[in-house]
Amino acid sequence: MLRPYLLLAQVPHAFALLGACLLARLHQPAINLVLTFLIADWTGSYAAGGVVGGAITVGQAVAGPFRGRAADRSGPSRVLLITGCGYGLGLGLIAFLARPGGWLPASWWWLLLPLAFATGLSFPPSGQVGRAMWVRIADGPARQAAFAVEATAQELLFVISPILAAFAVAAQGAFVATLWCGAFGALGAAVFAATLWRAGLRAVPSEVEDRGGTSLLATPGFGLLLGFGCLMIGGVITVDLLIVGWARERGTPELAGYLAAAWAIGSLVGGLLLGAAAGRPRVWLRGALAVAGIVALVPVLPPVAVPGSPWLVAAVLLVGGLAIAPMFAATNARLGELAPEGRRAEAFGWLASAGMVGAAIAAPATGALLDVSGPAAAAATGAALAAVAVCLVAHPSVRNSRPARCAEETAAT
Repeated sequence: MLRPYLLLAQVPHAFALLGACLLARLHQPAINLVLTFLIADWTGSYAAGGVVGGAITVGQAVAGPFRGRAADRSGPSRVLLITGCGYGLGLGLIAFLARPGGWLPASWWWLLLPLAFATGLSFPPSGQVGRAMWVRIADGPARQAAFAVEATAQELLFVISPILAAFAVAAQGAFVATLWCGAFGALGAAVFAATLWRAGLRAVPSEVEDRGGTSLLATPGFGLLLGFGCLMIGGVITVDLLIVGWARERGTPELAGYLAAAWAIGSLVGGLLLGAAAGRPRVWLRGALAVAGIVALVPVLPPVAVPGSPWLVAAVLLVGGLAIAPMFAATNARLGELAPEGRRAEAFGWLASAGMVGAAIAAPATGALLDVSGPAAAAATGAALAAVAVCLVAHPSVRNSRPARCAEETAAT
């Protein structure tokens, strides 16, 4: 069972690269929370905070493929350093402009939107660079273990980072917490860049770049995999939001934290167990298991189950979460195989942007369903989105097409 992890440990610089990549991404799950508090303290409006955070997210989504392409062509270390500096400066300027009693009156909060968008454009592509690097340095079971560990560690980040951010807001205020996010974003990107440089992971050699200049969307199966990422993220985000909505309607908002922890713990356990599984992971099968976990929420939530048992919901989330990290690990591994060797960071940038689109679609739809029909209907909708996603990756072009490297070698011979 431990053999894939032992093989991963033998890959030069593997754990140094993983640690640096996670450090570079530590700030990411916290930024919207911190900005919401910052803007709300300044303007008295949570909606304004959401709009400013949304502008950063839009910037991230727009720039994702372009940052990845730049990392492929000019080297990831250079791109991480440049974007890290831009991101840190952008957040620092937002913090000083939005500081209560600072440089701008609160009624002018909308002037921050172009700055927030530009900050999102400068978001360091640590995640997509980190996933692309595993395809370059690891093969076979070691690569599968790497993607499993990465997906599992990401779940930890989404638990730890908001807690640290909330503590910083409570202890030092939203202004200082925003500065901390900017500092960690810039410093983490610099540490990751230095680690990549020491490991010899620089620009992809020109002789293996995609010479045709064609769109990645023309790669067989690539567009379907993006659709899978978009819809599956939408389904997962639906579960996150309905947990918060149900807990709030019950008058026990603290329950949302416990339910989210059960969901995350299941994902952590599943990621570690299936990361050691032998054989090539099947994205459609792991996606189908994730769908089953979401479907199982429908009969245990109101209005199907009234009032609904928190213990039963937590148990369903714990079991259903077992498929989440393994599914995303398999998705990343498959995308790394499909993308041409010289364009893998760009490919993961496309996937990240697709996920943000899915989240943007799911958030308002889930809110409307919670208002009108209740959490069970929201869970059913999330399951439907995830089921359509599974249908996309069940297509033969995703299941059966050979890795890009193998196809290139065959053509060369």
